[in-house]
Amino acid sequence: MNKVARNFFKNSIIFFLLGLGGAIVVVPLLWMLSTSLKGPDALFIYPPQWLPKPPVWRNYIDAWKMLPFGRFLFNTIFITVLAMVAELFTASLVAYGFARWRFPGRDVLFVILLATMMLPGAVTLIPSFLIWRNLGLLDTFDPLTVGAWFAWGPAYIFMMRQFLLTIPKEMEEAAIIDGANVAQIYWLVMLPMIRPAMLAIAVFVFQGNWNNLQAPLIYLNSMEKFPVMLGLKFFEQSLSKEAPMWNYMMAMSVLLALPILVLFFAAQRYFIEGLNMGATKG
Repeated sequence: MNKVARNFFKNSIIFFLLGLGGAIVVVPLLWMLSTSLKGPDALFIYPPQWLPKPPVWRNYIDAWKMLPFGRFLFNTIFITVLAMVAELFTASLVAYGFARWRFPGRDVLFVILLATMMLPGAVTLIPSFLIWRNLGLLDTFDPLTVGAWFAWGPAYIFMMRQFLLTIPKEMEEAAIIDGANVAQIYWLVMLPMIRPAMLAIAVFVFQGNWNNLQAPLIYLNSMEKFPVMLGLKFFEQSLSKEAPMWNYMMAMSVLLALPILVLFFAAQRYFIEGLNMGATKG
């Protein structure tokens, strides 16, 4: 087998595996979209219809009106944006300190920080709940947002530190010669240069907070404070009391998945660049 044939065979296998992986991801999304446009009589017919005839677009309006999803959406946006801004700021600040400053015990502290990534979330669940309960902050947004101001994402700190290590120190030295102080170097020199890493992390943080169900379920009791994922869970339970209305459930699932998909495709180039560059420096 000559070199051209070997390359063709190799590329064929790669494209086949990529196509198979893409189908595994895309087919459930297409089925969710298809089900969201079906009427009650078309949900359980066999063989199943991929293209509903006719599509029932009103499923989205009817499902949205069953619970106060407008309020749920506002709560989610508030929690997600506040946590994302806080996480990006604190993670970049801590990463800048570990990457550029030399102080006693720096490496030990960094190892301890990375070691916290190995702790299962279940280990800290009860202590965290007791802390917030003793502070009298249950049924508020504080347990979902305040922790972000204390750099609660060690993986994001590690990623930004690796990215900062790729920036030549001559950039800081030139800024110092021009009269810039530490705060100005961090804000005006470093942050613009690590924008790809910050956008990649922003996608992770947005997705994590948008899809967060466990924390709101633990800390929130009032329905008017529910985020969309917790509201969707209650919506599912309310539907299960009657005949299964999977068309409404899939309609709301499509609506709640759209922001994640739009954000990923909008920041895809920076997302991939941030992941690649952050992994090139040890």
